[in-house]
Amino acid sequence: MSYQKKNLPSKIYLIGFILFLIGGGLSALAFSVDLKRAYMNYIVMYMFVVSVAVGSLGVVAIEYMSGAIWSTPFRRVSEFLAGIIFILIILVIPILFGIQDIFKWSHSEIVMKDEIIKSKSAYLNKDFFIIRSLACIVIWIFFYLLLFRNSKKQDTTKDVKYTLNNNKISVIFAPFGIVTLTIAAIDFMMSLEPHWYSTIYGVYYFAGSLIAGFTSLALTSILLLENGYLDSRMSKRHYHSLGTLIFGLNIFWAYIAFSQFLLIWYADIPEETFWLIPRLQGGWGIISLLLLFVHFIIPFLILLPSTAKTNLKTLKIMSVWLLFAHWLDLFWLVMPNYSKDSVPLNWIELAFPVTAVGLILIVFKFIADRNNLIPVGDPKLENGINLSLYPDLSID
Repeated sequence: MSYQKKNLPSKIYLIGFILFLIGGGLSALAFSVDLKRAYMNYIVMYMFVVSVAVGSLGVVAIEYMSGAIWSTPFRRVSEFLAGIIFILIILVIPILFGIQDIFKWSHSEIVMKDEIIKSKSAYLNKDFFIIRSLACIVIWIFFYLLLFRNSKKQDTTKDVKYTLNNNKISVIFAPFGIVTLTIAAIDFMMSLEPHWYSTIYGVYYFAGSLIAGFTSLALTSILLLENGYLDSRMSKRHYHSLGTLIFGLNIFWAYIAFSQFLLIWYADIPEETFWLIPRLQGGWGIISLLLLFVHFIIPFLILLPSTAKTNLKTLKIMSVWLLFAHWLDLFWLVMPNYSKDSVPLNWIELAFPVTAVGLILIVFKFIADRNNLIPVGDPKLENGINLSLYPDLSID
């Protein structure tokens, strides 16, 4: 079957630029009003964009490694979302220039007086931090270019060798992706409090990134399908599988979150509990309880029935819900470093997510206009669309 390329409506650019200009303008103003608060919010935004971009690249790699067929029709959506990786090289610049305004360990006078930070100075120093930050982005861009280049070439050649090549590249990317996401989580978030450490922190962020990748895919692909940009033969079977993955990954995130909490709680070591205690008291205690319900209990109950996973409206709402929950999670991790006594909430906290949404829309539209929305040359495509060839009565 032949597929005709369709350009997305220009209003996506319009909405994206409006959100970016409004959010970006307010974000810039925030830096002049309260520098530290603006930087903390900026880190939340940066790590959210990283999780959507690298999480989406992880979704692509998982498809290739697993040999999945059902996800082939909307793999290109994840490839476009992963293209956000390119703007990370720009987004990281304010953090690199603001290292001394953000991180305690960047001040030599503090390091010399603090034995704990001093013992970590071989890792936590400005030069090595910059090298690691740029190296992670370069690695993400490198693997994205390899995978996306082969996928695009297959559109014209229809050669199965590109699928086989991407299978191998994805296997190589997997450990690099996990390690680099761990480094990013430790450097940009955990090192905000250099006395504290958690050996499960990287896995925690990795789980959140996969949720961000799959929910971004679900939300975007449903919107595209509803507006006639994906193959109309795609059915609830595809979204049942996608909903099941989101459901399972969210349970995995909750398991990792509880494991981290439980280890700190029963060990009761002051070097660990000082990080957690402020997050369980006052306004932050309310956020912690809210996170439990918003990120786990409510999505668990709603997505548990099989019918919820095949209801596009429900899945669309829960994708937005979990993306918000992921932002709230990052906010909970980062913002107590600005204010441990109260939860900062005003227009500054709104400006940065608006900026992020605007940027994502602009980049997605830019890449989508230059490529097919469906991987038309992939030999798995027709079988992936015609899942009726593999009946599953449980979701009929």
